Amino acid sequence: QVQFLESGGGSVQAGESQTLSCRMSGYPGNSYCMGWFRQTPGQEREAVAIINSGNSPTYADSVKGRFTISHGSARNTVYLQMNDLKPEDTAMYYCAARPFNDFCPKRHSVYNYWGQGTQVTVSS
Repeated sequence: QVQFLESGGGSVQAGESQTLSCRMSGYPGNSYCMGWFRQTPGQEREAVAIINSGNSPTYADSVKGRFTISHGSARNTVYLQMNDLKPEDTAMYYCAARPFNDFCPKRHSVYNYWGQGTQVTVSS
């Protein structure tokens, strides 16, 4: 059974930084896409940043240059460093994973495994 331990959410002021972490256990394999999605009420879940087991990242255009995704010393852990946070970054952030083939897709519907989510709130 795949499980995620997510941490790092909370409330910050605009312009501040925050780091999310996600540790995955029980994944049946060594090759996967793992990353963060976010969702606000009434909106579709969107990809924020995804990294494959070979360490190649993919970012949403809205966070490029501000957010960085990386692996921890253990490949089953990813970090999302979020800098210069904006009120529009406010959302529930979810960790997710799926098997890696040629690339890591951004469509949330093709991700098999999901964490419970952690709330990030950015006030102006």
